[in-house]
Amino acid sequence: MKTLHFDCFAGISGDMTLGALVDLGVDKRAVLKELEALNLAGWSMDFVKEERCGITGTRAIVNIDDEDFSAGHGHHGHGASNHVPCRAWRDIRFLIEKSGLSEGAKSRALAIFSRLASAEAEVHGVPVDEVTFHEVGALDSIIDIVGSAVCLDILKPDRITSSELELGGGVVKCAHGLLNVPAPATLKLCEGLPVRTGGFDKEMTTPTGAAILAVSVDEFIKGAAFRHIKTAYGIGSRKLERPNVLAVSWREEAPAAKNGAADGWIHEELTLIETNIDDMTGEALGFLMDRLFEAGALDVTFTGCVMKKSRPGVIAAILCTPERLSFLRRVLFEKSSAIGFRETTVRRISLPREQRTVKSGADAAGVKTVFVDEKKWRSKIEYRDRERLARERGVSLDEAEGIIRDEYGNP
Repeated sequence: MKTLHFDCFAGISGDMTLGALVDLGVDKRAVLKELEALNLAGWSMDFVKEERCGITGTRAIVNIDDEDFSAGHGHHGHGASNHVPCRAWRDIRFLIEKSGLSEGAKSRALAIFSRLASAEAEVHGVPVDEVTFHEVGALDSIIDIVGSAVCLDILKPDRITSSELELGGGVVKCAHGLLNVPAPATLKLCEGLPVRTGGFDKEMTTPTGAAILAVSVDEFIKGAAFRHIKTAYGIGSRKLERPNVLAVSWREEAPAAKNGAADGWIHEELTLIETNIDDMTGEALGFLMDRLFEAGALDVTFTGCVMKKSRPGVIAAILCTPERLSFLRRVLFEKSSAIGFRETTVRRISLPREQRTVKSGADAAGVKTVFVDEKKWRSKIEYRDRERLARERGVSLDEAEGIIRDEYGNP
């Protein structure tokens, strides 16, 4: 199982994330080509090698052509300037939705901005759709977030983990004035996540960086057994007494070493959230399911039931890791008619799995493989690729699977 790990000993920001992922091996030309699909003018990007306290990595620099779009690329970072643009969440959402980005990158970028919008809405006491971003709405931050989403879509790790987050200390200047570090939005985004403060007297984790991790990380860990493959670094803009860098690593995890189970199966303690709903339409339930998955749910199911007074209803069941609980609770309260729910700790036992992409010429298909006793047990071709080929060639899903297995060497 190939794991992408974030080591946030000096915090995290959008530009450091983008720089680190390019330093890890993502082709910068592929990133820039995808970013062009946003159809945004007035910017260019450089990826340059820099050094901080003896550590060399990649710094991602967004160059803004029109100073009226610049919001000051601080720290990491986003400080204030004399020209702080305001972009509404609904405008950013429309921009990304209508873009030509790959579906994976588009979905992740929307999830990150959605998480930011929810945090800002709660901090400022306004409805989510009325949220207006300042620093995060600046053009350079949009590029940082979407660029990071593009990189993660290209890398396609089986699993993403992270260390605890260093938030920093001191004060930060922003569009609302001077704020103590960590800023309120960052604290809201870090609810349920392992954090520490005081390692630096600067803002080390920005709202953008916190949102990227909150949406993307499967598990926050303190230690693990793994085979180290490669480490890369994203360079922050500031030169401090300690390394202002973000480290990302490729790791190969042995299933038994990861979960400590002698049988080699994956043993996990998860949380099952359940609630009964009898006053939502099918369309509203479909919308709720999408939002729950965006917020980090591992599984979501709807089961028909009969409620009091013989009313037909639906039992919504959401499976998640403990780190995602606070986000999923909020989605349930904000996006459904539920006014309460039940939570149960459950144990999930599953087979180790591997997700990979196989190629034939210019085409590609995703394959999920499960293992028993470290031996390949069976493989399944991703539905989206079978569906795409079936549409392109006018055949059934079963025929499309047969074609893929023939052309890709029975993956």
